[in-house]
Amino acid sequence: MRRDRRRGGAGRDEGGFIALPWAVVDSDAYQRLSDAARSLLMEIARQYVRDNNGRLLASRRYLHTRGWKSADKLQRAKRELLAAGFIFETVMGQRPNKASWYALTWYALDPIDGYDEGARESFQRSAYKNAPLNPSHGTERPLIVPPHGTETARTVPPHGTMRATFAPATVPPDGHHLDKPSTAAPIPRPALTAKLRAAPKRHRLHEGLPA
Repeated sequence: MRRDRRRGGAGRDEGGFIALPWAVVDSDAYQRLSDAARSLLMEIARQYVRDNNGRLLASRRYLHTRGWKSADKLQRAKRELLAAGFIFETVMGQRPNKASWYALTWYALDPIDGYDEGARESFQRSAYKNAPLNPSHGTERPLIVPPHGTETARTVPPHGTMRATFAPATVPPDGHHLDKPSTAAPIPRPALTAKLRAAPKRHRLHEGLPA
């Protein structure tokens, strides 16, 4: 039985297979991948056939035939794999008909004509081992709410409500007139009473005294 497996591979189904090293699957970066990113990584690795690492596809047109219907989901998964260091873009695609090319980082980059300038020098073998520690579940939408939550605009000043004054003040703004000294010295009350009794009525009115 062991001899048959060595000769013809009778221990598994026919055809090629995806060689995914344990170092990749056991890495922290792989453990943090979303399900969509893991599925996309298998789709890209499925294309590798010994000498085309650097010309693998992840285009919407190609993956649509493989069951990927959501362009947004595909784009998020692709960005996640790039950020985690599992794939590397060797050629940047251009509309309408030029697709991007990618390479798997657990393989060496194959010498293929047509790479973008600087792609060979920028390629980093096993880049997933140096992936950031923060989870890489794709891009996040910018927050439109302050971190402390939404607040309702205050209708009352912070120091309390203020009452509007519509009636005229009974006291002048510079103080009550009775609190200020008069210009002439007042007449003592006993002297005033005696003067009123002694003065005739006409003299009282002339001097401004009560009648």
